[in-house]
Amino acid sequence: MRDDDHDESKRRPPKRDSFVSATADITNRESIICGGLAGLTSRFFVAPLDVVKIRLQLQTNSFNGRGGQAPLYRGTISSMAKIYKNEGLTALWRGNLPAELLYLLYGSIQFTTFHQANLLMNTYASEYMFPGLQQFITGAASGAVATTVTYPLDLLRTRFAAQGNDSHRVYQSLRHSIQQIHADEGIAGFFRGLRPTVSSIVPHMGIFFGTYVPLKGLASRISDDLNLKTFGSDEAIAGMIAGTISKTGVFPLDVIRKRMQVQGPTLNRYVMKDIPTYPRSILGCAKMILVTEGYRGLYRGLWVSLIKAAPASAITMWTFEHSVTALRWYDTKTESFRAS
Repeated sequence: MRDDDHDESKRRPPKRDSFVSATADITNRESIICGGLAGLTSRFFVAPLDVVKIRLQLQTNSFNGRGGQAPLYRGTISSMAKIYKNEGLTALWRGNLPAELLYLLYGSIQFTTFHQANLLMNTYASEYMFPGLQQFITGAASGAVATTVTYPLDLLRTRFAAQGNDSHRVYQSLRHSIQQIHADEGIAGFFRGLRPTVSSIVPHMGIFFGTYVPLKGLASRISDDLNLKTFGSDEAIAGMIAGTISKTGVFPLDVIRKRMQVQGPTLNRYVMKDIPTYPRSILGCAKMILVTEGYRGLYRGLWVSLIKAAPASAITMWTFEHSVTALRWYDTKTESFRAS
């Protein structure tokens, strides 16, 4: 290392620990505000990919078009272009209102629950934990709580993304969708597919939080060793890799979740007209997909899901980590102003 490189590394301030580590000193207020902001920001940028992913997951046609009708959507770019051509630009953000509400509440609840769960485990069980296990457990718990509380919004997002243009809309507005589902399906209709959703989110969030902090530490060490100025991108890189790993591991359950969410009286009114009626159990739905579509049916939309998961996770973690820093800076300035 050259002398000027050594001097530069000494002048550079040490990197702080992650605000989502098991021992992070963070308040509930910071978790609520910054978690919600992270969710809102991430959702806005990945909304078009989410619409494409849902459409790909819901279609059941043969992959090559043999023995039946060819798939309506093929690939990420071509699917996005087809939706834009047939339904307009705004269709790529269809269902964004319930989705933004979902991500706002989900982010706030998830990060707050994660923080509280870590405080609890630090008090009673930290001595029994090996590295990564505590964050897997608290990440899984926070995902389960946030998913259950916000699930009706997740179901509404899926149904809005699955419906077509104005002439083929199943629901005309958010209010109409709530009234219609309640009238046709009752309260239980808002929780269709909750079981596979929680079954997928528990390992998903466990793996994500269990790998994020080690990956962030690794990215920081590599950038320090190479004397790179990352401009705070360590969080984004770690979030991107952790999101990709966790999403791939539980993806079949995500497909099952989407198929079960659109079941009900309006099943045949979505853009994909051939969605079958599935058994109400996870294993029953999985077996039917395997029999009718093969194992590839459980991975429909995987690539667009990974294309979405990587930037979504990167944006979420980068926004959360840096918004906590910004909020603390704002609080310090406010206190200084009041004291002067």
